[in-house]
Amino acid sequence: MNIALRTVVIGIVATGVMDVWGVLREPLFHLPRANYRLIGRWFAYMPRGTFRHVSIAASAPLPFERAIGWTAHYAIGITFAALLVLLGGHDWLRRPTLGLALVVGLATLVAPLLIMQPAMGAGIASANTANPNAARLQSLVSHLIYALGLYGAGWLCSVLFPPVH
Repeated sequence: MNIALRTVVIGIVATGVMDVWGVLREPLFHLPRANYRLIGRWFAYMPRGTFRHVSIAASAPLPFERAIGWTAHYAIGITFAALLVLLGGHDWLRRPTLGLALVVGLATLVAPLLIMQPAMGAGIASANTANPNAARLQSLVSHLIYALGLYGAGWLCSVLFPPVH
């Protein structure tokens, strides 16, 4: 399996692990799932020249926003997996380490806390939400789960499809 395909697989699996966590946390902890339809709405407004919203939920819905949101979610997950593979190289693909996966997984928090949430009206690190600390904790845990998914997917690929080099 070549490096590009391996990277895509790792990104998809890790993002899927994060999504499974999102489904499980709802009944276990009474925490709502992420609404990727709103992420899709944010992305769908960009070609129209709108990058920042007072409240993305209050912005008018756009066609295909749910599909755009889910596509963006997985594309971002694959992109961050590519960052991990770029940093770790062949060595990480041969022998994945939890440490580097955790570093990259935690680094992915920059996107929601400092870019997406402010642009969608939630403020920096969810400061404008009803319970900022709970929202921050949800983001942290979700991205740690993504990091575990990166490591698990990397390990699984290394066992099932050992790199040749």
